[in-house]
Amino acid sequence: MKRAQRAAGAVVGSAVGDALGAPFEFGPEGAFSARFPVPGAGGEMCGGGGWDPGEATDDTQMAVLVAESLLERGELDLPDIFTRFQRWAAADPKDIGLQTEDVLTNGMPWDLAAAVHFQVNLRAAGNGALMRASTSAVHFAAAGREATMDAARRIAALTHGDRAAWEGTAIFHDLIRVTFEDSDPLTALPDILAHVHPDHRDRYATVLSPDWHPDRATEFNGAVWPCLGSAVWALRTTAGFEDAVRAAIDLGGDTDTVAAVTGGLAGAYYGLDAVPARWSEPLHVPLPGFDGRVLRLADLLHLADRLLQEGS
Repeated sequence: MKRAQRAAGAVVGSAVGDALGAPFEFGPEGAFSARFPVPGAGGEMCGGGGWDPGEATDDTQMAVLVAESLLERGELDLPDIFTRFQRWAAADPKDIGLQTEDVLTNGMPWDLAAAVHFQVNLRAAGNGALMRASTSAVHFAAAGREATMDAARRIAALTHGDRAAWEGTAIFHDLIRVTFEDSDPLTALPDILAHVHPDHRDRYATVLSPDWHPDRATEFNGAVWPCLGSAVWALRTTAGFEDAVRAAIDLGGDTDTVAAVTGGLAGAYYGLDAVPARWSEPLHVPLPGFDGRVLRLADLLHLADRLLQEGS
């Protein structure tokens, strides 16, 4: 499969998962299949819970901001990404994580804000850095394992002071890289885990093992470990993009982010053509704070192509 298909699948697939999962956030297990019991029947991009049908949440909005910084600056410019995040947060987006909001509005400089938040709160292992990683994963895929994992950690650290969040995002980045090389990301997990910081390796090894099930999670899936573990579980236990995203949303809890991460992985694995058009065509990504801009499917496809072509 051509890398362009995988890149578009990763970016669009993540946005699709985000928009599909948003109306079911914090709901019970099985709510998606209870409402849409027949796969492929249509109507699933239903909106609700304050979201219009096809509207992407903060997960995709922040992923777009990262992408546009990488492309416009021509490099990983961390202060620029942080400034874009701040501008977005100040524009009252519909949804923003409590931790992310605090970091972006606490008045500290870009290289201290997340660290200070972590020192004060002693908790910063949410999935808010992982959720936005599809675009940066595409951009850095060509740079190799060490470089893409390093970039993931540095971008994650802008809002998350806990290294656990950095490592989860780094694993996601490398899973995308491996997939782009037409290799099986699930088979590559032991090699990827060997490059995870030793303080966090065992915990990730647990949630990424073949015998792990989201029912065994010891934290809510708004935390980075069970979020990534659930996405990998959904990819491992299904046979297609649609089934993987359905399985992710049916887990309940933080459905938009678990589905966004799943959609990114499954989109890269199965390619853009596996993403149902009835899900991708209604996509729209508002960017609060950026002159009323709204990205549509064509914009996301263009973004994915540029990230791939201009990637490191």
